[in-house]
Amino acid sequence: MIPNGDLSFQMFSSRAADSLEEQLKLLSELGYTDVQPFFFGAPDDMGALDTYVALLAKYNLTAKTGHFTLDVFEQSPDLVEEIARKFGMWLVVVPYINPEDRPDTAAGWQAIGAKLAEYTADMKSRGLTFAYHNHEFEMVPLADGSYPIDHLLGDTVPFEPDLAWIVVGGADPLVWLEKYTGRIPAIHVKDIAPQGECLDEKGFADLGHGTLDWQVLWDAGVAAGSQIMVVEHDQPLDWKRFATRSIKTLKALGGA
Repeated sequence: MIPNGDLSFQMFSSRAADSLEEQLKLLSELGYTDVQPFFFGAPDDMGALDTYVALLAKYNLTAKTGHFTLDVFEQSPDLVEEIARKFGMWLVVVPYINPEDRPDTAAGWQAIGAKLAEYTADMKSRGLTFAYHNHEFEMVPLADGSYPIDHLLGDTVPFEPDLAWIVVGGADPLVWLEKYTGRIPAIHVKDIAPQGECLDEKGFADLGHGTLDWQVLWDAGVAAGSQIMVVEHDQPLDWKRFATRSIKTLKALGGA
């Protein structure tokens, strides 16, 4: 079944839309119940977030989770909390480490992991859950055979795995779901196109139209404790097509 009944959509997937209202209106009509906003740094206009929240209410959508860049947690943890409260989020996630900030040693990754552990504790003290979200580079072993993702998560940092990016990184998502069972509050649901296809869409596919066995992955994700599934496509040529086709698969996977 769908965890908590939520069908969530990462708003990065529809960033090419003409307006926020256009996105939320269609997502609601299609049957999505939740969205995951993203913030690339501190918002330029905090007042605009009130409009965002009002539109969510207008279209009967929630925003229980959100992505915030690492610098926002570093420089403005109070702002993270303020935005989370405004939207009603319970989960706040770091989605990316910039290439220039990625070390090449275990000690370097452990240093970043120590910061993530601090953010985990700080957000917990504020009544929020913190998590880290992977791409492919964290899943590639270092020279010593260890994995950056393990150094980043350490013993305490929760994990929002992107299972398609795990595959792109050459790893088995089922192994990582089992390893971090109990520390996975949410999962990114994404599909990979057959080799050589959808190259103009970064090699990703609409959910259910790719190569991953998402029923197996979905069931394993629920067993690992995920409370919310968030569908995403990094670069869809047509976000409306992606949203429309993907929710049909989401409903089938979740038994809706």
